[in-house]
Formats: sequence, structure tokens, C-alpha cells
Amino acid sequence: MKLSRSCHAVLGLAAVPPWTVNAGIVAGAARTIIVDTGSSAAAALTLLGYAEAIHPGNALLAVVTEPHLDHVLGIATLRERGVQVYGHAGVTRRPEELEAEIAACAGCVTDPVRRARGEARLLFSGARVENPDRSVTGDAELDLGGLAVRLLITPGHTLASLSIHVPDEGVLYTGDCVVEGYLPNLEAGGPAQWGSWLGSLDRIAALAPAVLVPGHGAVVEGPAVLPTVDAVRRVLEEALRTGRAPTGAGVRTPGRARAGRGRARSRRG
Repeated sequence: MKLSRSCHAVLGLAAVPPWTVNAGIVAGAARTIIVDTGSSAAAALTLLGYAEAIHPGNALLAVVTEPHLDHVLGIATLRERGVQVYGHAGVTRRPEELEAEIAACAGCVTDPVRRARGEARLLFSGARVENPDRSVTGDAELDLGGLAVRLLITPGHTLASLSIHVPDEGVLYTGDCVVEGYLPNLEAGGPAQWGSWLGSLDRIAALAPAVLVPGHGAVVEGPAVLPTVDAVRRVLEEALRTGRAPTGAGVRTPGRARAGRGRARSRRG
């Protein structure tokens, strides 16, 4: 989906139902950024193919917006092909966590014969857990060749969340700091983290993007942007009032969780 002269969205990549996950591509005159790497090796190869087709010959790099596996499981596939991957310094996943992701997917396979055959594992064929090889510790800017892209620290959904802003074209990729249609996943953190999330929403609102690509759900544009941000804000404010995440069967959430270390139900979203 083309959003502007240089920016594209890739929507609906496969993940554990009911979630799908979004990604993006930003192409300058010399370099192209892949925003998030998908939840499988196949998703990463799809993104790579789009990026190469949009601006053939460009150098490629990628950036992940957070540690959850639906955003980072394509890192290994891209790195095998020489793509440098940027991410927050707090993105540190372990190889054994992939088995928990496969188990979560298997739980969604309703046919018992297919489940017994382990067909859920096919979604993750060729995938393995790797972390970014370029650490981001604060706001940064990348030059794609006549086009500046800003990497912004926007913690809250996780402590290691980033947003990617293309100011010249008014496009913002928020990762799961903003979602559209879905309830935001608050289960990976607690009240202190939720408070920082509200601060990140303030920052996003102040940027006033013309186009916002959420981590999950539909692209939002123009007058729909601020209401979408405010919808996430209202969920956070209610969670802070009650001390409970809205999902996870209403379980009261601990004060703070390490980024990327949530319970199995918090591995996405």
C-alpha cells in the first residue's frame, strides 16, 4: 500500500489469530528501510522482495519497533542476506522463546489431526531468534539519500519500543504504541510502564502525522489519526484507574515487566 512518495505499508502479515501484524517500507534515493521484519521467515522474504522492487539497487536496512516475536522473527532471514537491523538496545530475545510462540500458534489449530501433525510449526519454517545488530539508545536520524527518517524512543507497550517518523512526508510508523481496531496489549507491563506509554502517545499526537501506520489494524489518515491515538489513551487511563489490563481475564498486572519477557499471551500485540 503506497502512502506517500517514499512510504509504503505492508498490512496483514500472518500472526497468531486474531492478530495480524503490519510492516512498512521507506525508500530514499540511496537506501531503503524495512520497518519491522514480520513473524516468520516467509514474511521477511516477502518484505525483502517488496523493498527490492520498490527501489532496485538501493542499500537495504531494517528497524524493529519492539521485542515481541511477531515483529522480530524475520531478523535472522534479513541478516542472512546482508541487511543491517536496527532496534532498541532492550530488544533481547532468547532462541528458546520460539518454542513458546509455536505452541501459542498450535493452540489456534482447531482440527485435532492437524494439531497432532504439528502443522502450526510450518508457519515458522526457517525462522530462528536473533536480535538487532545495530543498537538504538536514544532518538536517532538516518539519511536514506535526500530523505531523513527519525527513530524515536516511544516506550510503554514495551520498554524497548520505537516509532519511525518520516517528517517530510508526514508518515509515522508506531509499532504497537498505537493499534487500530484491537485492544492494545497492556499485559507486558504494569502501571509505571503504562504511564510512560501515555507520555509516548502525547509525543505522537504532537507530531500530528498525516498518516499513521499502527502495529496492528488499518492505516489511519488525516482526521482519524488523533481519535485512534485517543482510543488507546482511554484504555490506558482505565487500566491505571483499576490497576488491571483489559485482557488476560482481568488479572491484576504487576508493577513492571521486562521488555519482551511477558507471559505467553503477551508475546504479541
